[in-house]
Amino acid sequence: MKQITTIINPFRLDDLREAVSDLGIHGMTVTEVKGFGRQKGHVENYRGAEYAVDFLPKIKVEIAVSDDVVEDVIGVIQQSVKTGKVGDGKIFVTDIERVIRIRTGETDDDAL
Repeated sequence: MKQITTIINPFRLDDLREAVSDLGIHGMTVTEVKGFGRQKGHVENYRGAEYAVDFLPKIKVEIAVSDDVVEDVIGVIQQSVKTGKVGDGKIFVTDIERVIRIRTGETDDDAL
């Protein structure tokens, strides 16, 4: 089992959710986060004053999947959120040692 964590632009979330649902993935965790990478923020004007926005709003999506669909999910994420511009995001894939569904006691792939 793997956990796929992706950091994306907020306006791409609906596209990602639909694409992942089409693969049969039934759950994800979404968190509003702030950060920066190569974008390094930007400068905005507000009421005539300039100020730097160092941390940009992003969405962190975490999806737990079985090993056999990892590459499919990664491909769908890339297709659904890519704009070709700086700031499209990152995908992180990590191993999951164990999963337990609290309600039923199911474990591992059955718990996903």
